[in-house]
Amino acid sequence: MKSKKSLPNSRQLQQHLFSLLQKCETTGRLTQIHTQIITNGFSQKNYIIAKLLSFCIDYGELSYAHKTFQLIENPSLSIWNQMIRGYASSESSSKESIKLFKQMERTGMVHAADEFTYSFLLTACSKSSLREGEQVHARILLKGLCSNVILQTKLVNMYAVAGGDIGNAMACEMFSKMTQRSVVTCNLMLSLHFRSGRVDEAWKLFEEIPEKNVVSWTTMISGYARNGRCELALMWFGEMQRAGIELDQVAMVEAVSACAELGDLKLGRQIHSYIEKGSDGINLQQSVSLTNAIIHMYANCGAIEEAYSAFKGMLHRSLISWNTMIVGFAKQGCRVEALGVFRWMLTAGVRPDEVTFLGVLCACSHTGMVKEGRHYFDYMVLSFEIQPNIKHYGCMVDLFSRAGLLDEAQQLIQTIPMKPNDVIWGALLGGCRVYKNIEIAKYAGDHIVELKPNRAAGYLVLLANVYASAKKWDHVERIKQRMVEMQVNKPSGRSWIQIDGVVHDFIAGDLTHENAPAIYNMASQIARQSV
Repeated sequence: MKSKKSLPNSRQLQQHLFSLLQKCETTGRLTQIHTQIITNGFSQKNYIIAKLLSFCIDYGELSYAHKTFQLIENPSLSIWNQMIRGYASSESSSKESIKLFKQMERTGMVHAADEFTYSFLLTACSKSSLREGEQVHARILLKGLCSNVILQTKLVNMYAVAGGDIGNAMACEMFSKMTQRSVVTCNLMLSLHFRSGRVDEAWKLFEEIPEKNVVSWTTMISGYARNGRCELALMWFGEMQRAGIELDQVAMVEAVSACAELGDLKLGRQIHSYIEKGSDGINLQQSVSLTNAIIHMYANCGAIEEAYSAFKGMLHRSLISWNTMIVGFAKQGCRVEALGVFRWMLTAGVRPDEVTFLGVLCACSHTGMVKEGRHYFDYMVLSFEIQPNIKHYGCMVDLFSRAGLLDEAQQLIQTIPMKPNDVIWGALLGGCRVYKNIEIAKYAGDHIVELKPNRAAGYLVLLANVYASAKKWDHVERIKQRMVEMQVNKPSGRSWIQIDGVVHDFIAGDLTHENAPAIYNMASQIARQSV
């Protein structure tokens, strides 16, 4: 039997080892402390082992933690919670948290589960299993923990991540029941609203957030941009600047991408200049994703030399960097430059993908390089074992059609292993119009009428133009009649113009614009002067 004098020494030693664990900073030191714990007979002291497990988990030593856990005879709730937390934080092992909880249930410890247990479990379920998450939700309700703000936040996150009709509905329901809403939860719901296309609801929620953070603002910018409202995305970017919020990399990427979609070269240059000055600690040379966005913006706006300058200035390039530059050159008809970057990419040891070859084939198509197009198409399949998709076939059909090789284009279409889409038929029709090939135009027309009316309208007009150029007026009338039967109309012409930094959108025949009378008056004056 131990003497009374030895007990305080034992407690002091335990406290000393616990203190060492609190100060521990390396796994090597942890092993030394753990050895002392075992040597002194403290390997079953739950509060000491819980601290050791916490260190292992924080430093990513899950296997070490698991081995230690297996040696504990009667784990306390704190021990179980640490292990569940560890697996929940791992992207690859999150399901182990659920298995561990079921093991805890078999030992009879599940009655002791608390808000921390369920919080970690919900984190795991958000990464792996909505069904298990729903069961955890039911346990939370039975435990009477449904008013816990942390658990409410985790539930909103789990359902929002799951998505779909059920996930979205449950996330909205949980959010509506929250008595305290953190900015984190509000940001989650902002993302959910935008992901579901509920832009107006997102705006209303944003206005209600009392203390908006940089994520709130960035979510608004990216949300509007990804819902096709780039003008409003840039408006929110300006509001973010005026509010004095530090602009982060995500906001910059979304703003630059919006400029690319709108063709707003002036604002794009301003943002690029702002970043290059080193504002807010953003290092452009180190930020691959941001530079990729800048390259895309310049290329999309026709400033291909500026795009190439940004590309050459990169210290590190991702596959997206190479692809963006190749596609950018291809769309501008710079075939020599596009293929030059492609060869540079191969020399640098970067393996191309299907997007790379799409850019290469596009460059060949736009410049009539039939021989080279055939070569790169075969090169893609034979050397890199990349199976062509519908876009690659579309490029080849376009290449042959532009070059007047309409029979070859038709033959290729007949061998495509997937159903040809409207782009392929449009490319073939474009060649028929230029080379006045009525027979193949009819072949394309027979398939175009099978498309959905909203997709077929423009191509039926193009088919009518092919017949009109050959003076086949009876065919033109049949096409018009078919359009009436399909209840489709010729798509309206559309144009954009930027004035004083504001992009104005015009649709032919639109009388709803506030300045419509002045616009049509000016258009008439221009028309008279051009006669």
